[in-house]
Amino acid sequence: MQRLILAFLVVLGFDAQAATIHTIAGTGEAGFSGDGGPATKAKINNPFGVVRGPDDAIYFCEYSGQRIRKILPDGTIHTVAGNGKTGYDGDGGPALEASFNKPHEIRFDSEGDLYAVDMANNAVRKIDMKTGIVTTYAGGRVGYSGDGTAATKAALKKPHSIQFGPKGHLYICDIGNHVIRRVHNDTRIITTFAGTGKPGKTPDGSKIQGTPLKGPRSIDFDRKGDMWLATREGNQVFRFDMKRGVIRHIAGTGKKGFTGNGAPAKKATLSGPKGICIDKRGNVYLADTESHSVRMVDAKTGKLELIAGTGKAGNGTTTDPLKCRMDRLHGVYIDRDGSLLIGDSQAHKVRVVRF
Repeated sequence: MQRLILAFLVVLGFDAQAATIHTIAGTGEAGFSGDGGPATKAKINNPFGVVRGPDDAIYFCEYSGQRIRKILPDGTIHTVAGNGKTGYDGDGGPALEASFNKPHEIRFDSEGDLYAVDMANNAVRKIDMKTGIVTTYAGGRVGYSGDGTAATKAALKKPHSIQFGPKGHLYICDIGNHVIRRVHNDTRIITTFAGTGKPGKTPDGSKIQGTPLKGPRSIDFDRKGDMWLATREGNQVFRFDMKRGVIRHIAGTGKKGFTGNGAPAKKATLSGPKGICIDKRGNVYLADTESHSVRMVDAKTGKLELIAGTGKAGNGTTTDPLKCRMDRLHGVYIDRDGSLLIGDSQAHKVRVVRF
């Protein structure tokens, strides 16, 4: 089966045998060490979200380490935020002295400031990259309230992922409430963008407004400005047609599994996808967390392809992506050169797949 998948990808122009996977941070052992030295010799602790910063460094957040760290172009690692203690304090002061509680995702805005989803604190926090000061940007208390008011007065419930839309608005996967919230770029007012507050089926072609979502986990935007959503409990992928205001079903039957590689994405089963990103050609990459793999929806064929991982948990050292075991990866990000960055969470590594 693996040979058939490889052959099929080569026909599409993606030579899986030519792709390689490498570790760019972490030793495979959970911990905290190595600041100022080579990232590959540093201990990191459960990396989740990963992103390329405007300063050309690679940033990632540590879910269990309660920190945000970066890998400089010279390969050295440095801590950007978090004192390593679990808590919710430090607003108005240096980000390095602040406490976080299970940071999930990080993103940069158009001004170059860094935003982190502080999940267990039910907040999104902002780090001013010029001053190094951290503040709460949205939420800060648990619940589902605040629509129509300032985002800092809103209640969120275990927010997981964030992304900025084409107009600069911040979208939040408020997964505990089964909704996507939006913070307006100019007014900082928060509203519910999608979801009803209760989990339910999301029919193909349904309207964005008033349709249930089931575990909205991770979002990204394509070059046309449409939103793409991976649902964790729903085990599906959807495209939000922003102009027409409708939701399109793209991948996943809704059942949990690891089937359908090389076949139409709609007929495949996914296993708790927790990360999503889109390349310039419109291909959609998924951190299919519970199958310990990266899978891709091919934009031209609509088929689902296995990109990295074997379907089984492990901490691989091979450079062959399809033979390299990973362990509950969460973050995926398409870098500027088209390579794929991966937060390989319980392997305690940040990896890169180069095509």
